[in-house]
Amino acid sequence: MKRRLNQELARLITAQVCIHAAMAGMRMATPLLALQQGYSAASVGVLLALFALTQVFLALPAGRFADRHGLHRPLALCVGVSFAGSAVAVAWPHFASLCLAALCTGGAAGAAVIALQRHVGRLAEGPTELKKVFSWLSLGPAVSNFVGPFFAGLMIDHFGFRAAFGLMAFLPLMSWWWSRSVRALPAVEQVPEHRRRPAWALLREVGFRRLLLINWCLSSCWDVHTFVVPLLGHERGLSASVIGTILGAFAVSASGVRMLLPLFAERVHEWAVIMAAMLTTALLFGVYPLLQGPWAMGLCSVLAGFALGSVQPMIMSTLHQITPHDRHGEALGLRLMTINASSVLMPMLFGSAGALVGVGSVFWASGLLVGAGSKLAWGMRGQDPQA
Repeated sequence: MKRRLNQELARLITAQVCIHAAMAGMRMATPLLALQQGYSAASVGVLLALFALTQVFLALPAGRFADRHGLHRPLALCVGVSFAGSAVAVAWPHFASLCLAALCTGGAAGAAVIALQRHVGRLAEGPTELKKVFSWLSLGPAVSNFVGPFFAGLMIDHFGFRAAFGLMAFLPLMSWWWSRSVRALPAVEQVPEHRRRPAWALLREVGFRRLLLINWCLSSCWDVHTFVVPLLGHERGLSASVIGTILGAFAVSASGVRMLLPLFAERVHEWAVIMAAMLTTALLFGVYPLLQGPWAMGLCSVLAGFALGSVQPMIMSTLHQITPHDRHGEALGLRLMTINASSVLMPMLFGSAGALVGVGSVFWASGLLVGAGSKLAWGMRGQDPQA
């Protein structure tokens, strides 16, 4: 039984890598093409915001759909939408098509994550096992944030943007291939009282609100890194491959720390890991804009990836402990909707701020925000069942 569980978890992680890498590669390649075509930093900010726009409107319906239908049907729909969006960019690599590709690949990746996280959360028993399975599952986005940008950069440098978009269109099909044999879990019967309560009722819980604010703050830091590094690299004359490698180093570091977390799951507390990550990120973001060379930028990316990469398993473990079992999909959808509503607006703000006062100021402002937000993590101590 344990062996079968491990095999299915490996398949689900690989499926997540494939569909998320398609989005991550497009998110790196499309702004570079837009800059090459002469569009401004503000326009690039709008383009990047579109990767999160679909998720704002689809997150809650996707969560409810996953609660009703499980894993396979939601994932199959996500594969088709992601493939179609990337294929449009291959056929017509213009700004309007890039915007459509951003909507499709971003929305598909977000909805797929909800279905996958809900499924994996149901496989775990107890807080320690939750931290372990979510540490392994969180390797998916971390690895895909290396695979997508790195190979997209190589394809751009050697074969052009259309070839990069074509590779991104192929990846979602591999996601379906890896997940097709994973067994479906029995449906969870919903409590009658919960049927009458909207998803927003979850926000009445102080712990859930605090968790969403922390998640938003740290997600914004991840968005800042993804947005500002290509702009800094472009200013410094770095090639697409070098920029992709710097972003990839961040992803590799995030993957490494998530591989270590299961070894210490019984001895670490969610709130302590999150608070340490927030304070470390604040310090690194204060230094990053002062760095000039690719090696220094890469080192800072590695350290930032180590800090931010440790957070998601802790947040997901806490979320599954403080929300009802029959509303996990809605809770996951609400979490994704709130952080992506911010991601729609923040890149446009990043672009405007970068155009007015320089892109380095975006790093500094985010560092101040995440440093102040570390107080919220201290308040999570009361939610820790190990305390």
